[in-house]
Amino acid sequence: MRRTLYLIGALLLAHLALLTIRPAGATVADTTDGLDVGIVFDVGGRGDKSFNDGAYQGGERAERELGARVTYIEPGEGSDREAGLRLLAAEGMDLVIGVGFIFTDDVLALAREYPQVRFANVDMSVPLDSTGSPLPLPANLRALKFREEEGSFLVGALAALVGKSKKVGFVGGMDIALIHKFEAGYRAGVEYVCPDCTVIANYAGVTPEAFRNPGRGKEMALAMYNQGVNVIFHASGSTGLGVFEAARTTRKLAIGVDADQYSEAPGFILTSMVKGIDASVVAAVQSVKDGTFTGGVQQFGLAERGVGYIYDDNNRALIPPTVRARLDSLTADIVAGRIVVPSSRPESR
Repeated sequence: MRRTLYLIGALLLAHLALLTIRPAGATVADTTDGLDVGIVFDVGGRGDKSFNDGAYQGGERAERELGARVTYIEPGEGSDREAGLRLLAAEGMDLVIGVGFIFTDDVLALAREYPQVRFANVDMSVPLDSTGSPLPLPANLRALKFREEEGSFLVGALAALVGKSKKVGFVGGMDIALIHKFEAGYRAGVEYVCPDCTVIANYAGVTPEAFRNPGRGKEMALAMYNQGVNVIFHASGSTGLGVFEAARTTRKLAIGVDADQYSEAPGFILTSMVKGIDASVVAAVQSVKDGTFTGGVQQFGLAERGVGYIYDDNNRALIPPTVRARLDSLTADIVAGRIVVPSSRPESR
C-alpha cells in the first residue's frame, strides 16, 4: 500500500512539473481574453527560410487579421516536441498546431487525451487501414495536407522547358512517402513536356537529420551538375542550402521549395515551388474563430491556391513568355481534371 501511495505521489509531482516546464525557445502570448493559438515548430525551427517560416508567417497573419494571440515553441530536441504540444494543451489553448509530419503520433495521442482542445497538424501523415484508406481522425483534430505533386508538376515542366539539357535533377531530404510526392509530380511534369528527358534523383538519408545536412545536399547536387544536369529541384529543408551553394559554384540553376527561396542564391534560383503553409494556418485559426472547426483532412492544391510557383521580377528574365503561357495552360488542365498528377513513384522505379 505504501509503495502504491509513493507511486501516485510521484506521478502527481511529475504532472505538476510538466505543467510548469517551458521548452527552450517558447514565447508566451497574453492570455487575458480572446482566441489563443499555440504553434510548435518542426526540425530546423524558425529561420529555415522554408517550412517553419511559413507557419510563423501564418501565425503573424492570424494575429494581424484575426486578432489571435499566438504562442510559439521551438523544440530543441525531439522529445521537446511532445512536451511543447502537451504544455499548450494543458494551458487550454483554443487551437494547438504542430508543424510537420513528425508530429503525427504525438498530435493523435494528445487529441484523444485533451478532447476539449482543438489540434491541427501541418503535413500530417494520416494513418491508413489495411486497404490503404485513411482512418478517421478525432473530431478535434484537423490534418492540413497539400497536393505537393501538383506544384511539383509545374516546376518539373519548367525545368525541362528552360533547362537546355535532356537531364534534370531532384534532391530529396528524408526518403519517405511525403517527399516522394514532390519527386512523383516533378517527374510527371518533366515527362509531360519532354518525354525523352531523364530525371536524376537522390535522397540525403532516412532519418529527420536528412532535412538539415547542407554538406550532403551540396555533394549530391555537384554530382548531378557534373553529369550534365542544368536544373535541380530540391525538397530537402535546409539540406537544400547545399544545393544552392552547388548552383552558385557551377553557375547553374536550382529550384527552391515551400517558400520563395530566391534570396538564398540570387540569379541562380529558377523559381520556388511554394506551399501556402501560412494560408493553411490562417484557415485553421479562422475556422476556430467562426465556430466551424471540424476534424478530418483539409487539402490545399492548385485549385485552392495552396501550391504554386514563384514568377516575379526576380526570375521573369529566366522564364520566357511562351513558357509562362505553357505553364498557365498546364495549371488550368490540372485544376479542370484534364491532367491527373501522380502522388507516388512508379513501383518499377
